[in-house]
Order: sequence, then C-alpha cells, then structure tokens
Amino acid sequence: MTNPRQIAFIALRDVHKGAYADVALDRVLQKVNLADCDRRLLTELVYGSVRRQRTLDTLIDQIAKKKSEQQPQDLRTILHLGFYQLRYQQRIPASAAVNTTVQLAKENGFSGLTGFVNGLLRQYIRLAEKIKKDPLQLPENPVERLGILHSFPDWMIQVWLEQLDFTQTEQLCEWMNQSPTIDLRINPLRTSIEEVEAALQSVGILVRRIPHLPQALRLIGSTGSIQKLPGFKEGWWTVQDSSAQLVSHLLDPQPGEVVIDACAAPGGKTTHIAELMADKGKIWACDRTPSRLRKLQENSQRLNLQSIQVYTGDSRHFTQFQNTADRVLLDAPCSGLGTMHRHADARWRQTPESVRELSVLQKELITHTSTFVKPDGVLVYATCTLHPAENEQVISAFLAESPDWQIESPSGVELPDSAHTTPQGWFKVWPHRQDMDGFFMVRLRKTNNSE
Repeated sequence: MTNPRQIAFIALRDVHKGAYADVALDRVLQKVNLADCDRRLLTELVYGSVRRQRTLDTLIDQIAKKKSEQQPQDLRTILHLGFYQLRYQQRIPASAAVNTTVQLAKENGFSGLTGFVNGLLRQYIRLAEKIKKDPLQLPENPVERLGILHSFPDWMIQVWLEQLDFTQTEQLCEWMNQSPTIDLRINPLRTSIEEVEAALQSVGILVRRIPHLPQALRLIGSTGSIQKLPGFKEGWWTVQDSSAQLVSHLLDPQPGEVVIDACAAPGGKTTHIAELMADKGKIWACDRTPSRLRKLQENSQRLNLQSIQVYTGDSRHFTQFQNTADRVLLDAPCSGLGTMHRHADARWRQTPESVRELSVLQKELITHTSTFVKPDGVLVYATCTLHPAENEQVISAFLAESPDWQIESPSGVELPDSAHTTPQGWFKVWPHRQDMDGFFMVRLRKTNNSE
C-alpha cells in the first residue's frame, strides 16, 4: 500500500478506537515503504486531523444535514481528512483534496455516499468563494470562539484565559497547533557544540543555537530519521527540548554529589544531570515503569555515562533515601498541557478530572521525595504543564505544610531573554513567548535540620 491518504485513514481509525496518535502512526509506517514526501504528508494528515478535530467536526455540523456525531465513525474520519486538506493544506489543490476524499469513501465501504462527500466538500469551497472569508461560523463567547477556531476543549481555553489575555491565549493556541521543532542537547563529555554543528552541516542539516542554553541546537527543516544523523551512535547528543534542558540547569548539580531523579524515565533529564556533573558522583534514577527505565539505560549507555544507578519502584514508597541526597529532581507526572504540539491527542485525553487526580499524585510525590534531601539541600519541582492546579497550587500547598522549605531564586542560571521568574520565585515557560515547550519549574531549599 502506497497511498498516504488511505494509510492516514487506517491510522486515524485506530486513534478513534483509543490508540495514541503517535503509536497508531508508527504502526502503519512500519508496514509500508513510502517516499519521504509521502511520509511527510501521511504524518501531517494524521496529526493535523487529530489536532483539528473540533474545528473539523464543527464544519460538518454547519454544512451537513446530520451532525458529525451522527455520521458513521469511518465516514466522519474520511470527512475530517477532506476538510483538513481544504482548510489547512494550501499546497494541495482543492480539486485534488475533493477527488482523493471521494475515492477514500469509495474504497472504504461508502461508495453509495460518494455524492454526499463530494457535495459537502464542494459546498465548503463555494461558501469560501462566495463570502470571500472563512466559511466557519464562530460564536461570540470568547471561550467557545477560541475553542472551535483553534480546536481545543472549552475547559482548556478557560485555564489559559484565567492566566493570559485573549490575544495571548490565541497566540498560545496557534503555537500549540504548529508542527514541533527538534532540539538536540550536546554531550560535552564526548564532543563540542562546534563539532556537532559541523557534522550536521556536512550532511545538509541546518541548525541554530539557543541563547542561554550552552548545549542546545535546534534543527531547522526536514531531517529524515534522527538515528541516522551524524553523532547519534557515538553518543555526541540526545534529543531534548530546550525548556526541558533548563530544568537540569536550575537543579545545578555538582561533581561528586548524590542526586535523586525521582521520576526519571525515559531519562532525558537524568542523563543531562550526569553530563553537568562530569559523570562524577551518584545519580539514583527512580521510576515505576521498567520498560521506560530500559530506555533510560539504553540512552545512558549510548552517551557513555557511568554515574547513573537505576531503581525501579514508586518514589512515594521509598524509605531508604531519607536525608541522603544533595539534590532531588521531581519531574512530576503531569497532564502535559505544555507539550500538546508534540502530542496531538493530549487535548482530547485530558479532562478537569484527570488534572485533579494528577495534582493529588504530585502533592504526595513532593511531600515524600522532599524527605530524601539532606539539610541545606535542593529540590527542583518541574512539570511540562501550564495548569496552576499542578504547579503553583502544588508548591503553595507544600510550602504551607513545610516550614523548613523555601523557594530559592534561580541565581546563576541564565534564562531566555523573554523569560522571567515570577515575584513568588517560580519560573514558567510560555511557549508563544519563548518558542519552546511549556514548562513550570521551581527551586526549593531545605533550610534546617527538622525532619
């Protein structure tokens, strides 16, 4: 099978049955041998249709007689693919988008409805030409308006609007709907940033440095398979978004220290900590998922790091680490609302209830892992979400119950130009301002010997 639209339909059918979008896409990619341009189209169609689901459903609701939820699921998926190409893929001619979608209907059990599919898509084109503006009708209510236009659930838009104004919220939505960039973190124990730049440029890969992050390079444009790029096998670099790199700099681990990474897998921050410590000292990498810890071990072997010890289990139940660590990183499990451009379906999987459950887990984790820290030691709490219930509220509750802890401003850590710590001392990366994943991080210090 070599038709990228048919393969996209198969992947999307799996997504609508509950598969993660990236897993469904990998599954179909492994079974086919596509040219690079077809792989790119397939990836764009799958992730784009999932991201823009609410907008695409609204178009069906407004143009068809039957609402999107009343359409057979497979037909709805086919219509999503057609509308996605018409609305968001300017390089695909409208006629090609319509004809290929009609063909999809014919080949997937809807040959009796090809006229309906053709008519619906052509009606969208006619409307756009007739009114010379967007055929999508939007409500006045700002929450629903942004939610429908940019395809997010209303509750999520509400969370942004409580922290940002309308214009900034819209900028954040637009940023989250972009295709993600790929950042590398150079391993200074094996190479230099100049050497990696030269190696990548020699195979035609454009890169740029990221201010204030001495190990970071951002790949520009298409790269092909990451594992085939120069320096991967040699352990010269690993893939890690620049905001995730900031976290380990905030922790500021020193050679010879004992550091515990309480939720370590798949190990991006653990291996960064080892690099910053010149691979001298001991890092306990804890996680309750053995398969994800195996990934961490593979990464540390590839990067040739010796100081990492893996420990399987739930950090909330460990007693052996009490008062043993100079520094603890708690990169807490979270809703991932800062990384939705990477995880196309996260916006549909998370709910206010799942956020509440995560905030309970986060509070339990910080309460227990803080006991691992020696007097005068440091704990960094970080998440890749922008929800106050998982960030500011967790830290405020912890500090209210823990008089021997205080926020420490990140002196000595250079932050991106447009970034700033809040008056409270925590630091929030807003993607539309800093052009990197959304993150929250705060450095806490244990102030005396009270247990």
